[in-house]
Amino acid sequence: MKKRLLSTVCGMAIGVGLALTPGIADAQVVVRIGPPPPVHERIPPRPHEHPDWAWQAGYHRWDGNRYVWVPGAYVPPPRPHAVWTPGRWDHRGNGYVWVEGRWR
Repeated sequence: MKKRLLSTVCGMAIGVGLALTPGIADAQVVVRIGPPPPVHERIPPRPHEHPDWAWQAGYHRWDGNRYVWVPGAYVPPPRPHAVWTPGRWDHRGNGYVWVEGRWR
């Protein structure tokens, strides 16, 4: 039953232009259509009450059918002096894979 469900899901994903890499823990969605250019965001002033917060720029996410813009926002760092490295779409093989942003 599980194999049948997994093969159905993979078949459906490939049918809409996606592919899944092997391994549940390392699963990635590969989008065969490249992302549109980023939206030019006007970065608002940092909140007065949070001078240490970092700006996380907006990005396009894949919703299963198309790219959807997620606007940027100020967020609190996990520790003092942490630096945000933004996420990005990497071209791999014959598609695009989202690499999550992270704190350094």
